[in-house]
Amino acid sequence: MALFEIKDLTFTYPDADKPALSHLNFTVEAGDFVVICGKSGCGKTTLLRHFKTVMTPYGKREGEILFCGEKLEEVPVRTQSGEIGYVLQSPDNQIVTDKVWHELAFGVENLGYDQQTIRLRVAEMASFFGIQNWFHKNVEELSGGQKQLLNLASVMTMQPKVLVLDEPTSQLDPIAAAEFLSTIRKINLDLGITVIIIEHRLEEVFPMADKVLVLEDGKKQFYDEPRKVGTALADDDLFLAMPSPVQIYNATGQVGECPLTVCEGRNWLQEHFLPQEPTPEPDAERKKADGQTPAVEGKELWFRYEKEGKDIVKDLSLQVKKGELYCILGGNGTGKSTTLSLLSGIHRPYRGKILLNGKDLRKIGDKELFDHFLGVLPQNPQTLFVRDTVQEDLEEMLPKLMPRKEREEKLQKVIEDTEIGHLLKMHPYDLSGGEQQRTALAKVLLLEPQILLLDEPTKGLDGFYKYKLGGIFKRLLAQGITIVMVSHDIEFCATYGDTCAMFFDGGIVTACSAREFFTGNSFYTTTANRMARGLYPDAVIVKDVIEKCKENRRQA
Repeated sequence: MALFEIKDLTFTYPDADKPALSHLNFTVEAGDFVVICGKSGCGKTTLLRHFKTVMTPYGKREGEILFCGEKLEEVPVRTQSGEIGYVLQSPDNQIVTDKVWHELAFGVENLGYDQQTIRLRVAEMASFFGIQNWFHKNVEELSGGQKQLLNLASVMTMQPKVLVLDEPTSQLDPIAAAEFLSTIRKINLDLGITVIIIEHRLEEVFPMADKVLVLEDGKKQFYDEPRKVGTALADDDLFLAMPSPVQIYNATGQVGECPLTVCEGRNWLQEHFLPQEPTPEPDAERKKADGQTPAVEGKELWFRYEKEGKDIVKDLSLQVKKGELYCILGGNGTGKSTTLSLLSGIHRPYRGKILLNGKDLRKIGDKELFDHFLGVLPQNPQTLFVRDTVQEDLEEMLPKLMPRKEREEKLQKVIEDTEIGHLLKMHPYDLSGGEQQRTALAKVLLLEPQILLLDEPTKGLDGFYKYKLGGIFKRLLAQGITIVMVSHDIEFCATYGDTCAMFFDGGIVTACSAREFFTGNSFYTTTANRMARGLYPDAVIVKDVIEKCKENRRQA
């Protein structure tokens, strides 16, 4: 039986020039695992919000949505609340209570269940999701990944028929993301719960899908099995978002059956390509002059949020050279974002020293610090938005006394680089997660900083725009600008990073060139490396594997 039927759905936001969704027709069967993908701003989140009437955005809607054969708007709100579970893109927007256990109980309490049932369901979900250790914590103490797990557990206490998830792994580290998605798949297979999920990081979730829906400009481009969609997108911009095995398969002639997973990819490589001994290659990384003053330096930093609390940052020392992209990777809750807050001066270490371009951060005033010197992009881009439109938000970053022509030139340059020209009239809060990320980055770039501190800058971005963002970073680095980036995006760091550092238990365990970093890891490495290391140990990114394959094809 069809759980959802979408019939000729068209939706237009107020004052918008064109529909956000246009004539969509598709069916989601009970028990399906459906992945929705597409470029940032293609209408994915808008579509997901139509699966629950209380989430439906304001605007003009045409067409029908049926839930279990009944028009969705005629399904009682209580029924929708219990049977349609929704996990938002930003976990902070969904959490409504102060304690973890309060949050777990909140949904079932509001549905009117008795205390015994509530206690049983809360206990079951806390055990299933491994929440026991932080069951009594304040919600504000949780990392972004823990908050997302809490959101999912809270929804599951209501025993829904369908889970609707909007980029649930965007704030999770690679290991936690894989575990989270495995949990979702287990819920789907073992409990028969239908899953509809938006994801930009498709490496893990793509092979799990029964169907993949590809949207472009609000229209359905494909709705089919993953292998068919992967090969059909070979000449499309969205192909850059496809899993590494799919990209490698298409770029090497589509021989045999398209692999989707690392295991399938390894077997496919061994069947069609010859091994090659690793050859030492000249270090292609951008060379920096020895003895040059580091752009960013931390010396034996210690920090805790409360006087009697535990240390979050412990004896941390790091050096970032001028003009390099320094990527900090590691698990959720290890202190990465806290470290960025120290480097930006938001918090101060109780021991140790921070130097920016050789100058003690404590001796730099706020005006000097943020005037063409330091730019900061926080994990939540909404904290940067203060105006009613994107255009106004950007304009407020420029001095009022700046000549009009110069203002227009600076604005136009940043707008073109970040590709947000079509968003200028919109309210920043009406944008998708990826669009908000690009708009926030545009605001920061207007400061023309010498040093950029970025917390998860690729969050919410599709593969195509990540490629564009990588180009922006390259241009900034060529101008001598230094970028320090906290990220869970292994593929992006491997492709564009100069130095990659592993953060663990409040400090940096190791820091080395991106190639050296990723060839030595089992989990914190790229899908392409895990897939090809048996044949090509020094191949790290998709491009490396493709080149090796072209050189070592087996003769028929």
